[in-house]
Amino acid sequence: MNTKYFDLIDQTYHFPQPEFKLEEESLHFHDINLMDLILEYGAPLKFTYLPKISENIQRAKKWFNNAIEKHNYNGSYRYCYCTKSSHFKHVLHEALQNDIHIETSSAFDIDIVENLKAEGKINNQTFVICNGFKRDQYIQNISRLINNGHENCIPVIDNYEELSLLSENISGDFKVGIRIASEEEPKFEFYTSRLGIGYKNIVPFYEEQIKNNDKVELKMLHFFINTGIRDNAYYWNELVKCLKVYTKLKKICPSLDSLNIGGGFPIKNSLAFEYDYQYMIDEIINQINSTCEEADVPVPNIFTEFGSFTVGESGGAIYEVLYQKQQNDREKWNMINSSFITTLPDTWAINKRFIMMAINRWNDEYERVLLGGLTCDSDDYYNSEQHMNAIYLPKFKKDKPLYIGFFNTGAYQETIGGFGGLQHCLIPSPKHILIDKDEDGNITHKLFSPQQTSEQLLGILGYGDASIGDKTKSKRKQLVEK
Repeated sequence: MNTKYFDLIDQTYHFPQPEFKLEEESLHFHDINLMDLILEYGAPLKFTYLPKISENIQRAKKWFNNAIEKHNYNGSYRYCYCTKSSHFKHVLHEALQNDIHIETSSAFDIDIVENLKAEGKINNQTFVICNGFKRDQYIQNISRLINNGHENCIPVIDNYEELSLLSENISGDFKVGIRIASEEEPKFEFYTSRLGIGYKNIVPFYEEQIKNNDKVELKMLHFFINTGIRDNAYYWNELVKCLKVYTKLKKICPSLDSLNIGGGFPIKNSLAFEYDYQYMIDEIINQINSTCEEADVPVPNIFTEFGSFTVGESGGAIYEVLYQKQQNDREKWNMINSSFITTLPDTWAINKRFIMMAINRWNDEYERVLLGGLTCDSDDYYNSEQHMNAIYLPKFKKDKPLYIGFFNTGAYQETIGGFGGLQHCLIPSPKHILIDKDEDGNITHKLFSPQQTSEQLLGILGYGDASIGDKTKSKRKQLVEK
């Protein structure tokens, strides 16, 4: 009878997979022996495998270049990285090795752009696409960047007041884009995105505020669907509506030459994940090509803003199962030595699914379990709703440590979880490891940040010198002795 954990994975999925394989009962991720990482650094830990960032960027570039060649498309393609997915320096430095551009969403992003310029990672020819609702500091920072000569900074107009605010602060001519407020999916809680300007109002807005403004040049129309790029009637319908606006606007605005189709490529969230990226890109390019040909307007240059797709599959988190609680005749709770709420907040906030597997003990028998975090919060768990299927792991044994890994967690989790700040129930942030390859292709790794200490958390909370706690204990002891 096939009762081993390996048998379960082998008969349920195609295994091994390009990034996952098993060697000597230990799971390897991109040829990284995860048990070696655990033995050196301990658990819990998070890691970022930097080469995966470049790999995904190059994959997307290849798909778009294939589609452009296949459909004889006369426009160019530019890949932008959506910085809000992960602002870390190591992520930006890896991504920028691949001749890409940047999309920003808030004021402090511009400070990062200026830092990257000072280091020579980008220059004035790098496109900086400024999205988001802009007020005060963001306007000031964008204006400073443009005034200092960054000619390819394109603020994307999100509301009717932004253009005049930018004009007041930018000394010379500048380029802009306009964001379309797309219609949300029928099952969504509201009808229209809060971001951008409505389909019917784009052309009137151009004619009233941009057409006769010698200082402003409209270069880009921005289109983004909240649910991402998916092969369904909703996505294709919204794309067609966007293209109708583009062709109508292009006929009265010769300077318009770019269409930003945003981001939204899905990333692998289970071992059964399937998505035909090349097909989707082929269809998008074909739709744009045919629509522009029918309207007799030149095709636009294509921009994308991939965030999760860029960095998501580079990240992972490893935990140890500390204890098992049998709460009733059916439910076994495996308690991990960290918290899902603090380290993988999307698992409880939006029921996001990640790949989860045991790191070791693949030759042991398996059992069905639930996973619980350390906080005293009923929402700190991971179960079949998030995981797509029931969760099975090697049977818990006190004398045989069990480690589990969550993979493709590299986008948003650190920023949403408040990296370096307060954590729910004061559960410390785990240590973070950076993994790379040297010039010879050998795996290297180093500690990026150690696990949070009580002194750091107390300092944030205003308790100042953590030694105060020790002094208080000493004073209490003296009183007891008296």
